[in-house]
Amino acid sequence: MERHCVLTGVAWEQISDLPPPHPARGGRWRDHRTVIEAVGWKYRTGAPWRDLPERFGPWQTVYNRFRRWARDATWKRLQAHADAAHDIGWLVSIDSTIVRAHQHASGATQPAAIFEEPSDHALGRSRGGLTTKLHLVADSRCRPLAFPLSAGHRHDSLFFEALMRRISVPRIGPGRARCRPDQVSADRAYSSRAICAYLRRRGIRTVIPEPSDQIANRKRRGARGGRPPLFDRVRYKIRNTVERCIARLKQWRGIAMRTDKLAIHYEAAAHVAAIAIWATP
Repeated sequence: MERHCVLTGVAWEQISDLPPPHPARGGRWRDHRTVIEAVGWKYRTGAPWRDLPERFGPWQTVYNRFRRWARDATWKRLQAHADAAHDIGWLVSIDSTIVRAHQHASGATQPAAIFEEPSDHALGRSRGGLTTKLHLVADSRCRPLAFPLSAGHRHDSLFFEALMRRISVPRIGPGRARCRPDQVSADRAYSSRAICAYLRRRGIRTVIPEPSDQIANRKRRGARGGRPPLFDRVRYKIRNTVERCIARLKQWRGIAMRTDKLAIHYEAAAHVAAIAIWATP
């Protein structure tokens, strides 16, 4: 097996029926597995599209197929198979990570209204330069369930509800997609009253520590400050799963540093990495 092979034979058998079928008319498409391996090679190594090895065929073919699949729900169908086998751990953890943006990621000229591209292309400037923030929710087996993007300087809590709305695991048979986990663990960045109230309304157990400034403010107000929120230190230990999931995603150099001009392309690359993670036993 090659060093940068994305999928093993066993993993490919699990997802071989997920990509869209070849067109009935016109020339035959290049093999789907070859294209996925080419995309995986590009983002595992962090190389430019034009540097794809000849064994993958013309780089334009791979790039155009990648763009076509950018908004595809392939990895969602893979999650559906895992849910049917009761293989998803619904004690989820939430966090975000900063991704440095290469200078090639700036200067996108494509209108933001096309393909649901955000107006700022999920790029923000801070002391570290151009950055993108990857918001992530992981199940208790260190696998990504959803990951919206934002500019790197935006606060984590602003995208909490958008992240929770992204959790949607479809069913294999009849029935609505599952959108509600059993428990959410997060750090102090998500400790606002609005977030806790949102989780309470949905009947989701909350495991979020209270920051020191909120503790001091509650004690200062006395009886009007209310009771301290319940916090289970043992259950909070499961939050390391999202950190480990981030580490697995950032093993791909093209994910650890963004070179894509469009946010939808970078997010699609994260989807390819997620497929590889979900397909790995």
